[in-house]
Amino acid sequence: QVQLVESGGGLVQAGGSLRLSCAASGRPSSSYAMGWFRQAPGKEREFVAVITWSSGTTGYADSVKGRFTISRDNAKNTVYLQMNSLKPEDTAVYYCATGSRFSTTSGWYNYWGQGTQVTVSS
Repeated sequence: QVQLVESGGGLVQAGGSLRLSCAASGRPSSSYAMGWFRQAPGKEREFVAVITWSSGTTGYADSVKGRFTISRDNAKNTVYLQMNSLKPEDTAVYYCATGSRFSTTSGWYNYWGQGTQVTVSS
């Protein structure tokens, strides 16, 4: 059974930093990439970042490029999202997910974590 557990969310002032972690247990052989998505109140879930397990190829949403960094530790089956220069508009529940391809589309991701709240105060 695949289980993804996020941690590291919290309350931070604008301009601050947080690092999210996503620990994956029971990673399926079909898992090619790990993605981070977020959902703010009243908004649809949106793509944030993605990384492949094998080569570490990364991709970012334009809104976070240059501020967020995704990385992975294959030995620990863990993916990280380092978030710097946080803005109030980054406030959302952040979810990690495992998918069968390198994609910005949530439909390609079949296992999701429970989410962790990130709140950025102005």
